[in-house]
Amino acid sequence: MTPITLIVVGAGIRGAGYAEYALAHPDQVKVVGVADPSEHRRMQLANRHSVPAGNVFADWRDAAERPRFADAVIVATPDALHAEPAVRFAGLGYHILLEKPMAPNAEDCRRIVAAAQASGKLFAVCHVMRYTAYTRKVKEIAASGRLGEIISIQHLEPVGYWHQAHSYVRGNWRNEQESSPMLLAKSCHDLDWILHIMDKRCTQISSFGSLVHFRPENRPQGAADRCLECTVEPTCPYSAARIYLQRARSGETGWPLNALTSDVTEAGVTEALRMGPYGRCVYACDNDVVDQQVVNMQFEDGATASFTMTAFNRKRDRETRIFGTRGELYGDGRFIEVYDFLTEHTERLDVGTASDGSILSGHGGGDLALMTHFIAALLRNDPALILSGPAESLETHMMVFAAEQARHEKRVVDLAGWL
Repeated sequence: MTPITLIVVGAGIRGAGYAEYALAHPDQVKVVGVADPSEHRRMQLANRHSVPAGNVFADWRDAAERPRFADAVIVATPDALHAEPAVRFAGLGYHILLEKPMAPNAEDCRRIVAAAQASGKLFAVCHVMRYTAYTRKVKEIAASGRLGEIISIQHLEPVGYWHQAHSYVRGNWRNEQESSPMLLAKSCHDLDWILHIMDKRCTQISSFGSLVHFRPENRPQGAADRCLECTVEPTCPYSAARIYLQRARSGETGWPLNALTSDVTEAGVTEALRMGPYGRCVYACDNDVVDQQVVNMQFEDGATASFTMTAFNRKRDRETRIFGTRGELYGDGRFIEVYDFLTEHTERLDVGTASDGSILSGHGGGDLALMTHFIAALLRNDPALILSGPAESLETHMMVFAAEQARHEKRVVDLAGWL
């Protein structure tokens, strides 16, 4: 079996993480190229995978100028920089694995999908939640008829107080203009998951949400601009010193520390908090994305779903309740409880994968399962192994854009105009 060859475009946490699959399965896949503007990131990945010097690029465009020298490309650039490389590499005949969200606007999403479909090559979006053992079991139960007809779904994403502060107040996804709305950046996973389980078209959508807490007017009296200089810091649950330095002192080296600095020692993290964006007071940042949001959906046969995203909770995996005509299901990312109306019996299932729904747990095994499916699809030339292809991913993204339209315009939006 000849291994699949990969180019990684964007060697940050996500791109480098997916590339690790090649080191664990060298008989299946090999990384032969990398492009990233950060010398540290691209050389770290190049050295780890023994990428030839001639295939290491500061600009992905230089790789695209070459005759095709790999089978597939992982595009894991920042959200707003997905469209151009995805379209270009699809046109060159590469298979594509694209980090979510596809793009921060509907036009670019449609452009990417059109290019992928025209190429005739395999294309997958990193909606990793579709691939977890937990999701596969929930989907199996829903499709089996055990719950009867699904009438409604309640789905909760408990982002977590410190995760919100890290990624969506201080971090890369804090500002809509610089990245994308919170619902797209974080929760396109969740609308995609609901659509996957419901398995029918969404027809109408509404949404409410805003930035309630992480605002200048909620800043405690006497708080400084930076946590390391703040007298209020010991009593603040969002203290950067507490969130990051405790992890550095305990010997942690991965996410979230590696988002701050490549020097994840206590001294390196301290310097990053002193000088960088992650040391800022959460009430003195340039953030504007929501810290809570609800989305209501109606589907083509009258079934409904409600989704809640909130920052104000203990970080943990998503929780879901599915209500059917013959039974009810509750799940928390690992355990699934199915209550049967006829027998009045509850069955409790353990999928065996503990998760907090984040990078720390590989999204409940979804990161690994995604790569397993994608590489297997390429090796067998079998698009059926891809659960998050262009058409279904585009539908999910249109739901997000419609929900944002509904939130801003304070009305119910018909999906027909988007789909």
